[in-house]
Amino acid sequence: MAGRYRSVKGTRDLVWPETALWNHVEETARRVFAGYGYGEIRTPLLEPTELFARSVGEETDIVGKEMYTFADRKGRSLTLRPESTAAVARAFIERGLESRGLPAKLFYIGPHFRYERPQRGRYRQFSQIGAELIGDPGPASDVELVLMLVRFLEALAFDELTVLLNTVGDTESRAAYRDALRAFLLPKAGELSADSRRRLETNPLRVLDSKDPGDRELLEGAPELAASLSTAAGEHFAAVRAGLEACGVAHRVEPRLVRGLDYYALTVFEITAGGLGAQDAIVGGGRYDGLLAALGGPDLPGIGFAIGEDRLVEATAEKVGWREPPLWPAVHVVGVDIAPIESLRLAEELRQRGVAATSELAPRSVKAALKGAAREGRSRVVLLGPDELAAGTVTIKDLETGDQETLPRSEAIERLAGGGEA
Repeated sequence: MAGRYRSVKGTRDLVWPETALWNHVEETARRVFAGYGYGEIRTPLLEPTELFARSVGEETDIVGKEMYTFADRKGRSLTLRPESTAAVARAFIERGLESRGLPAKLFYIGPHFRYERPQRGRYRQFSQIGAELIGDPGPASDVELVLMLVRFLEALAFDELTVLLNTVGDTESRAAYRDALRAFLLPKAGELSADSRRRLETNPLRVLDSKDPGDRELLEGAPELAASLSTAAGEHFAAVRAGLEACGVAHRVEPRLVRGLDYYALTVFEITAGGLGAQDAIVGGGRYDGLLAALGGPDLPGIGFAIGEDRLVEATAEKVGWREPPLWPAVHVVGVDIAPIESLRLAEELRQRGVAATSELAPRSVKAALKGAAREGRSRVVLLGPDELAAGTVTIKDLETGDQETLPRSEAIERLAGGGEA
């Protein structure tokens, strides 16, 4: 039955047992990331609009079309965060995290907002899992970050993982490549999509990121950035590739992989998994060596990634056949012709001994209580009636075998807590 109000388009409610899978994914992330020395950071949902315009890029779809932006009561322009790298960079600068030692390793999990057309795995309120490594310029940081991602996905039981790798070069490389790409595309400018014509003037590299089929055709035969790489950028990329090979991480160079945000530099990557069909890309990221300086902070390099958690959770369920955990604890206390508070007291004694337990909170027949407990997947029921209360005993019934046994109350609690034979 529909009520008067419905969730906002592009948002959704997550309820048990869906949330059990979300918790599993997030707990796995926390465990794996902690093993690589990452600590969690939580930034506000609201940030100054200029933060994203400055970092992500005025010409990107995120800034131009997708941000939830509004003026507060004092007329300040605020935005619900559409991504978190800029927010983490802002927090790093504002909180002076450089003083804690470098490199800084930070990860985040939380909601983000973009005004996009809702579809499977993509929502206007969506969650991302991401990490940032700030303060080390070397290729070993790139390798370690990618390696951590591979281990995280393996821990979720993904297989057939392939790292798609490219470099967008340093400042010198990109300047040379922009000129070469613009010269190649200018004779075809009239055939490009409107977005790509605009990008051709502002940032030609972003034309490579176009999903328009016509643009993709026009890009056939375009020069590759590798031909414009500076010596330093080429050496960095070669060292990243060699490091991944040394760690046994399969990868493939994808010359057209550029990522969509303006702050990327040098290494960029995506990771795909087998068995997921056309939407096999799970995560993407790369270096952003000039971002902190552009935001008024120290001139420190950085590298990071972001995973769309909504899609990751769905892919996890598809890939590994997630089994929903039981909603209820295995032990349930049923009061027979006694006040419900007595059942609750016994359940609380069990909980204090570390046993997850529930109890009947309103009177119903024993038959109905046992039937309900079996339907909910309980394994044992504890029966408590006037005779048991008077004698200081309880009866434990095994719902799988049908066996039951009456024991002194303290002995029954000890057994259910694992201190005696089951």
